[in-house]
Amino acid sequence: METIKLDAVKRHFQEGEYVVRAVNGVDLILQKGDFAALAGPSGSGKTTLLNLIGGLDRPDEGEIFIDNEATGNKGDDAMTEIRLRKIGFVFQAYNLIPVLTAYENIQFVLQIQGVPEREHRDSIMPILETLGLDELCNRFPTQLSGGQQQRVAVARAVVGHPSIVLADEPTANLDSETSKNLLDMMRKLNEKNDVTFLFSTHDPLVIERAQRVIRMLDGQVTSDERKN
Repeated sequence: METIKLDAVKRHFQEGEYVVRAVNGVDLILQKGDFAALAGPSGSGKTTLLNLIGGLDRPDEGEIFIDNEATGNKGDDAMTEIRLRKIGFVFQAYNLIPVLTAYENIQFVLQIQGVPEREHRDSIMPILETLGLDELCNRFPTQLSGGQQQRVAVARAVVGHPSIVLADEPTANLDSETSKNLLDMMRKLNEKNDVTFLFSTHDPLVIERAQRVIRMLDGQVTSDERKN
């Protein structure tokens, strides 16, 4: 079942006299349950493509479908709602709220979704247990290591049952062992909860563990390999 579909998507930027074709006619389908890496060197267009899928930016041409719903004609309020309900984000810098505990950072998503508070714990604790964070749930971000903060960010991204989780260079600030553990835990969430993951990365560890590798260069998809 399709989660995301891109149809001839383009995004260009003007830099002085030059036009940068950051995303230049991309066709792509992500299936439910994909665990995919969007790979390529810096400047290949992968972060721009991730931002387009997540509705943080809009294409100049083409159309993006989320759960078979076209997003090109959506206003800002409608796109905010789509991001809230259907897209989870994991950023390089974690973006946790410093005055909230790990549990409260995750709970915040359920609060703005309007989920009744009596249901919060049953939604949050199984994810924290999968990510090995159940004993750290009352700590503030400053009391957690970088790897632990990134795991909290992953838990926050998946707790609202999104259609897809977009992760921009999720291992960029982590050592190799922490990166491996994080990726293994995300894979567990992918298999257990059937969550679709798309990583923007040039980290060989991420590419090695991805079940599908989509390579980009100069704003275009150059290969799309699904591993057995």
